[in-house]
Amino acid sequence: MTANDQTAAATAASAPDAPSFAVRVPDVELEPEPLDPAQIVSGAPEVTGKVLWESADGRQLRGIWQITPGVVTDTEANELFVVVSGRATVEVEGGDTLEVGPGSAAVLREGDRTTWTVHETLRKAYHITLN
Repeated sequence: MTANDQTAAATAASAPDAPSFAVRVPDVELEPEPLDPAQIVSGAPEVTGKVLWESADGRQLRGIWQITPGVVTDTEANELFVVVSGRATVEVEGGDTLEVGPGSAAVLREGDRTTWTVHETLRKAYHITLN
């Protein structure tokens, strides 16, 4: 899919009566997303992403997100994601440790405090619901 196709898909997907669409996740061109330095535990991870669809009320997002190796902390939204490439260990404070890699589907609950140890650049497709 070309950059123009991706832009057209993203634009169409944000319309009120968005049509169905498809993107090739490994090929989506991502944009830099600033990472708060306070979240970085070790390394120099960089985050990029692209919102492919957002609901009219802004409470639901679907997109692609990527992070390079390093260790970061986060407070999660209500999210379902599928890892397309890369590998990470996600420690949920007071909960499980999730080992994720290509083909893994995971659910994070809103408010979960996590530590992500990214072993290989990780790219995921996600759906987030904000309350």
